[in-house]
Amino acid sequence: MNEILVLGGTGTTGRRVARRLTALGHPVRTASRNVSRAGGGGHRLDLDDPAGWAPALDGTRALYLVEPDLRPGTDRRERLPLLVDRAVAAGARRLVLLSAYGVDEADDGHPLKAAERAVQDSGVDWTILRPGWFAQNFSETFWRPAVLSGLLALPTGDGRTPFVDAEDIAEVAAAALAEDGDRHAGRAYRLTGPRAIDFGEAAALISAATGRTVRHQDVTAEEFVAAATAHGAPAEAARRLAGLLTDVREGRGAEIGDGVEQALGRPPRSFEDHVAAAAAAGCWTPAD
Repeated sequence: MNEILVLGGTGTTGRRVARRLTALGHPVRTASRNVSRAGGGGHRLDLDDPAGWAPALDGTRALYLVEPDLRPGTDRRERLPLLVDRAVAAGARRLVLLSAYGVDEADDGHPLKAAERAVQDSGVDWTILRPGWFAQNFSETFWRPAVLSGLLALPTGDGRTPFVDAEDIAEVAAAALAEDGDRHAGRAYRLTGPRAIDFGEAAALISAATGRTVRHQDVTAEEFVAAATAHGAPAEAARRLAGLLTDVREGRGAEIGDGVEQALGRPPRSFEDHVAAAAAAGCWTPAD
């Protein structure tokens, strides 16, 4: 079948990767634990059930890899390495891994460290994507409810980060999966936006685009964890997220990466561009 398989095909990046590849005329199928959500041509692929992987991997020439479960308290380090082995054995000759900023410098306990090593040692063409915080966290996922409430209470201080648009991540992934030649082979791309901003500026930009009052309030990590758990978040997950946000406060991850320009030959999309598009699409319009 010679298809490109997109793991996590319903997720923030996966659905965009699949859409781009389809628009370019490539045969694509998505994979998801819940086949009803995998979309047209979707396959069931539960990373906790290796015995059921073969139908999804059969005929796959390239594979977009993402670990959908990085919750604290769960050990997911062996799932993607095993999938890499199975995919290569089934005939895949190109792998693109969605990793994260800083994994290359992390210790072996990081849940994505083994996945990076597995693709690098796979014996086939590979590309690793290391993005920072997604701009879509404000419009689609983590922080959208807070934006709708008007208050982003986060332990980030005036720390700055270069939010990356998931559309850029998807475009780089699609290029690495589908372009002929080896331009992207053996590359690890640090993907960011064009400049670093703090959460106060992010809130102000969203306010200006939507006409809503949105502000950022700095809180301590302990206050953030208490509020998150009061709203039902598992304590360990809240503490881990607080640690990542505190990293922003302390200036980690503020560096601008050139991965988008290296891969695509153009500058990355700005946070302002994302906010304008998200506002026009009604991402911050409350449901009736």
